Amino acid sequence: MGSSFGTVFRTTTFGESHGAGVGAVVDGCPAGISISLTEIQAQLERRRPGQSRLTTPRQEGDEVEILSGVEAGLSLGTPIGLLVRNLNQKPGDYRQMANIPRPSHADYSYRMKYGVNSLSGGGRASARETLARVAAGSVAEQFLRSRFGVEIIAWVSQVGEVTFELPEAELEQLSRSAVDAAAVRCPDPDKAALMTAAIEKAAAEKDSLGGVISCVCRKVPAGWGEPVFDKLDALLAQAMISIPAAKGFMLGSGFAGAAMSGSRHNDRFLKDGDRLTTATNFSGGVQGGISNGQLINFKVAFKPVPTIGKVQETVDYEGNQVLLKGKGRHDPCVLPRAVPIVEAMAALTLADLALRQRGNSLF
Repeated sequence: MGSSFGTVFRTTTFGESHGAGVGAVVDGCPAGISISLTEIQAQLERRRPGQSRLTTPRQEGDEVEILSGVEAGLSLGTPIGLLVRNLNQKPGDYRQMANIPRPSHADYSYRMKYGVNSLSGGGRASARETLARVAAGSVAEQFLRSRFGVEIIAWVSQVGEVTFELPEAELEQLSRSAVDAAAVRCPDPDKAALMTAAIEKAAAEKDSLGGVISCVCRKVPAGWGEPVFDKLDALLAQAMISIPAAKGFMLGSGFAGAAMSGSRHNDRFLKDGDRLTTATNFSGGVQGGISNGQLINFKVAFKPVPTIGKVQETVDYEGNQVLLKGKGRHDPCVLPRAVPIVEAMAALTLADLALRQRGNSLF
């Protein structure tokens, strides 16, 4: 339970941070879709640990294997098995913390749920699980692009107190190459430098920082999303909040819309050739839980990494006072590596709704 996402385009992930490997089974991908292993690997490279001085020094090649469901570069319509083997696991780093629930980690809550929790890293709660999402998300993205031309681009828009707002007019032109020009994955060079400095300062102080990732989904057709409980924005929120360390989701105007009047916030319709468009996009491309053909744009807030090198006062499972100093190899800020994870979860959400819409449509 809880390890699968999607209804028609359905993904199940498996594996633990310091186990033999992590992977995913993608079921429901239509047959005949061109699936590039190189493209899947490229997205995993963007999430991979050890890629820059801003990330954990854990060295993993994260080389993905396609075990099933793809032949001669085409999907067969059968379950697609994806596997990445763990080659640099160090479960011994966590032995001294076996009897201590780490502050803001899932150790305590997992033990309360299951009566036991993984003693090596965070187990299923570890962010290493997300590499399976990125691999599966790349399959979903390749399907969306080939069938509908959908494009998904995410970027870092805040680290700590450093913020960057991309003008709405530039959302159509933003590319992944521009995002990846800086290791911190902010497309503005000046803000990227400030974000980098903030992360390096936190790391030097044995602390960590949180931030925000923004995302735009382009060329999504109008009509995707289900009424009431399976609204597009509701499923996007679920998808994003399921990412480790994610604490907030905002679509379109988000909380800022609460301070606006209806006359200002309403997105009035305009005729654009043979279709309708809107003068503004405070709705974030979703109205009534269904896509309206405009850009879908949202933000995801991430908390600071809970494992830090500073000594913290806490208690063990018996309630005895202890001083805990985080060990292991951890990111001082998850934001740069979380960009492809956000893109992956957006792709998995949209791919599922695209196939559900095909079942609803008469055309």
